[in-house]
Amino acid sequence: MQVLINGKGIELTEAIKNYTEKKIGALEKFYGKIIRADVTVGMENHHHLKGKIFVCECKLEVPGKNLFASKSEKTLYKAIDKIRDYLEAELMKRKETSEKKDKKDRKLVRASKEYGV
Repeated sequence: MQVLINGKGIELTEAIKNYTEKKIGALEKFYGKIIRADVTVGMENHHHLKGKIFVCECKLEVPGKNLFASKSEKTLYKAIDKIRDYLEAELMKRKETSEKKDKKDRKLVRASKEYGV
């Protein structure tokens, strides 16, 4: 899987890049068909009442429909963690439905075959 990381409103340090690659790269063990992950980390506009708000957006390219998630938190690392947790759940759902579909297709093929006795 290819992980592309972009910064928006902040300077991308090696620590941020490594942490993001580690967290998003770990999604591959839940669903091995991920082609690419486009991750944008950064800071939203300064909110005068809420302080600094960090945002993390991720678009996963997978066969079928692509997955997109966006989360915001008070720290950048929490936002990245929330994205990973959300995408993990979505990938598990997708894997489960694809396995059910494959199992159903196999049953249809077996039922249509005529076994000689």
